[in-house]
Amino acid sequence: MSLIVNATAEGMLWGMMALGIFISFRILRRPDMTAEGAFPLGAAAGAQLIVSGIHPLVATAGAFLSGCLAGGITGVLMTKLHVPPLLSGILTMTGLYSINLRIMERANLSLLGEELVMSLLTDIVPLPASFDAIFVGIAVYAALTVLLIYFFKTDLGQALIATGDNETMARSLGIKTNSMKVIGLALANGLIALSGTLVSQNNGYADVSMGIGTVVIGLASVIIAEVVFTKLSLGGRLVSLVLGSIIYRLIISTVLALGMQPNDLKLISAIMLAIFLSMPKQFNKLQSKFARQSEPLELQEGESR
Repeated sequence: MSLIVNATAEGMLWGMMALGIFISFRILRRPDMTAEGAFPLGAAAGAQLIVSGIHPLVATAGAFLSGCLAGGITGVLMTKLHVPPLLSGILTMTGLYSINLRIMERANLSLLGEELVMSLLTDIVPLPASFDAIFVGIAVYAALTVLLIYFFKTDLGQALIATGDNETMARSLGIKTNSMKVIGLALANGLIALSGTLVSQNNGYADVSMGIGTVVIGLASVIIAEVVFTKLSLGGRLVSLVLGSIIYRLIISTVLALGMQPNDLKLISAIMLAIFLSMPKQFNKLQSKFARQSEPLELQEGESR
């Protein structure tokens, strides 16, 4: 039972990461590596603000804004300096490593004994272990989902979707596609940094290396949601992302409980992502095979002639 509770708590907090990855990889259709720098940036910025005596809610908002700034830098590199999208993210991610060290002034920063977003809830209502993270995750994710559903129904949100779907057509309709890319990447990495600060507060520390492999983790959550929950509206897809994140965490926790070493976690994540990426194609092949086998014998003989 504790395995399910812990996996749910972690999945809820990592769900914001999946939202950010979904915006950059699925809506904007841009491979953005900024996530691996934005995630620890949110953790570092939020932790430093909290240690400095800033209210945890204000510190969490500051972490979100720091991620927006990082995503905006990637967008500017891509649109104004014409650096290829993948390389733009790698450049920002590389630079953020040094910035995160400067923010924390060390490789990691402890949050033990500090007032955190989770402790604000437990001060009001005593909760069992991990349930504070679950309730905070539900509240934040629900608010973000409602805001994003509303945002994507506005003219600005529709312009962002159009830019990802068909940039040439969007430009012909008068949409400033470069601005949309900057806004989209800023929003995506703001959500990723938000996930980073919430995860660090739940763990009790921020670490400069905690962003390694986050793109794979976020993509795995998105792909799992797409494979398990099909034919959903945009709103339904946003809701399903957190479920994909929880399923991913459950699989990882189960594998570790069965005796796999924590050092193999990244390898397990990569294998899982490869499996879920290949599943739709393999499923379609099986469907086609069974459809051919179920055809009437006379029809098959006629086709062979």
